[in-house]
Amino acid sequence: MKIMGNRSPQRKPPPATGEVDKQQIIKVEYTHSNAVTECCPLEDMTSTTQTEDINEERNENVFYKFVILHAETDTLEATRVKDMLQDKFCIKPGLIFGEMPAGQPILKNLDNAVNGSAWTILLLTETFLRETWCEFQSHATLINSIHMDHKYNTVIPLRPKDNNLPREKTPLPLNLINALEEGKAEFTKQVEKTFQESLYQKQYAIWRAEKQDMEQ
Repeated sequence: MKIMGNRSPQRKPPPATGEVDKQQIIKVEYTHSNAVTECCPLEDMTSTTQTEDINEERNENVFYKFVILHAETDTLEATRVKDMLQDKFCIKPGLIFGEMPAGQPILKNLDNAVNGSAWTILLLTETFLRETWCEFQSHATLINSIHMDHKYNTVIPLRPKDNNLPREKTPLPLNLINALEEGKAEFTKQVEKTFQESLYQKQYAIWRAEKQDMEQ
């Protein structure tokens, strides 16, 4: 069972006149295990449609170690946590939900984010509970992990060191899962124990097989 959404991508019309800034950059994710982000100057970018196509391909053809689901106003904090996991713990590539392609239905993006990554991190801040969309995200990912065997135990609540959601305010279903606590001394051990390479490789193999079946 997957989180599904109707695919109806919207495209922006190309610019009528003027040269696109040659300093515009795109980020291209390479292989699933050694993916690194590189910035390349665009010499001949002539439409925003091309950028959207590249972003969509980047997200749908890379299997991420983790995706961070977050409140809309927590984009900067989610980016900080992503960078910390990638740079300090070498858990990469990672993705935050705010980086999903614009123009696609939001449920389609959620489906791609959750099923295109090994772990789903729920960024538990005080803001998280104020957005109905975040409540839906948490429920959908928990249900997904129940109905898909290889997704079992892959939903990871994470309380950042600042502005975190206290346990007493956390919904019961999320309180039943051991959360990563960035502000605690055992955080490093928690991370190392949670993100096991063997589990990632297992999920990557399943994801790749499913994509190959769809392409045939």
